[in-house]
Amino acid sequence: MPSRITCQVHDEPPVTVVRVAGSLDLTTTRQVHRVLQRCLTAQPDALIVDLAGLRIADPLALSVFAAAARQAAEWPAVPVVLCDPPTETAQRLTETTACRTLPVHRNCAEATRLARRSAAPRMWARLEPVAGACRRARELAAQACERWNLPDLVGPVSLVLTELVGNVVRHAGTPMDVTLTLRPPYLHLAVADRCGTAVRPRTPGSHAEGDAG
Repeated sequence: MPSRITCQVHDEPPVTVVRVAGSLDLTTTRQVHRVLQRCLTAQPDALIVDLAGLRIADPLALSVFAAAARQAAEWPAVPVVLCDPPTETAQRLTETTACRTLPVHRNCAEATRLARRSAAPRMWARLEPVAGACRRARELAAQACERWNLPDLVGPVSLVLTELVGNVVRHAGTPMDVTLTLRPPYLHLAVADRCGTAVRPRTPGSHAEGDAG
């Protein structure tokens, strides 16, 4: 049976646009939520949700957008913006308590422009799984802390990134994306590998120097 809703993802760096079309109810929200979560893991500067083709079968289902926005605000500090809702959908958004604070714009171009303006400061690098990857990550940490005037964090940030990048080099062996996002009072660090293999828990001995993470 074909799905009653579709989610088309368009990567338009530095933002991602998701065009949601079809009937939104408490069942189809699961598919929408999965797609939005997957888009957020790529850490775009902003996530734009185009509602032009959306029909609201159950107003309660609109909370899926509020939930995505809350998650994105915590990590990876990405603004979620809705755009181009049909008249009825726009009315439902204003009537739904959970969605009243979500930014809604007339069209995708306007939403993209404003979302870029409000995006958190970010530095990013794509690294290969080679011996010099940890050194490159430390250089990125130093550059970020200098740019954002955070000299006291150079040491801790370098240590954390060295551990995360080293794990990718040792265990995943894939290219990786390293991202630092300034969201005062926090500095978010993220390292994403390209390995699709499920993580397997290990049971290292008490004297093992690794595999305890």
